[in-house]
Amino acid sequence: MDLPKGKKVYFASDFHLGIPDHASSVERERRICKWLDEIALDAAQLFLVGDLFDTWFEYKNVVPRGYTRFLGKLAQLRDNGLHIEAFSGNHDLWMRDYFKQELAIDVHHGPIVREFNGKKFFIAHGDGLGPGDTGYKVLKAVLRNPLSQWLYRRVHPDTGVGLAGWFSRLGPKHADMPEKEFLGPEKEMLVQFCLDTLNKEHFDYFIFGHRHIAIEFPLPQSSLYVNLGDWIRYDSYAEFDGEHLQLKYYKAK
Repeated sequence: MDLPKGKKVYFASDFHLGIPDHASSVERERRICKWLDEIALDAAQLFLVGDLFDTWFEYKNVVPRGYTRFLGKLAQLRDNGLHIEAFSGNHDLWMRDYFKQELAIDVHHGPIVREFNGKKFFIAHGDGLGPGDTGYKVLKAVLRNPLSQWLYRRVHPDTGVGLAGWFSRLGPKHADMPEKEFLGPEKEMLVQFCLDTLNKEHFDYFIFGHRHIAIEFPLPQSSLYVNLGDWIRYDSYAEFDGEHLQLKYYKAK
């Protein structure tokens, strides 16, 4: 795809709407909606790269309560013609067809490849990629299993969504986790994944969320690893203007 003159592609991830409490989440939601309004002026495409919600489980006829500002804004942008693609993350991996049916937004459950102005992009949330983390990879396979999801839907929504939220909040708060700093290329599983992938196929850009670090890290073959950070500590996103990809930080106007 060649971008029209003056148009850009935007990437953002890890909004984690719903934590740490309702008031903080709504404030963050309003900030995200302001950002969406501003980028809509020159956006050709928007990628939402996972963990949009801290907890999300879709029943056949029920979705979690809240997030009306965010969902309404996405509906408005789609109605106005902006192409949006979303990803499930490790916190909202039970996204099914609600986004597609209600918002006309495709949801990807794994990596995708896109090309803009001759530049190749590898885009994924990032969970479960790279060496190690075997326990999570097994857990993800179980949770993504259609039978597991069918069984969980037998639980009443009040209990099921509440229980999923309780498990999600068991760990330390995202903003306070010490491992949310860059550990160096040898210890970063996603960097190792990029290096291994480059041995097989060239990509100009690797775009990930998941790690809650906002970083641009140069790779061999003039490739670039970009982690999108989050909207808890950074309010960060990436912008591709047709020639260059740049990590940016939102400041409300």
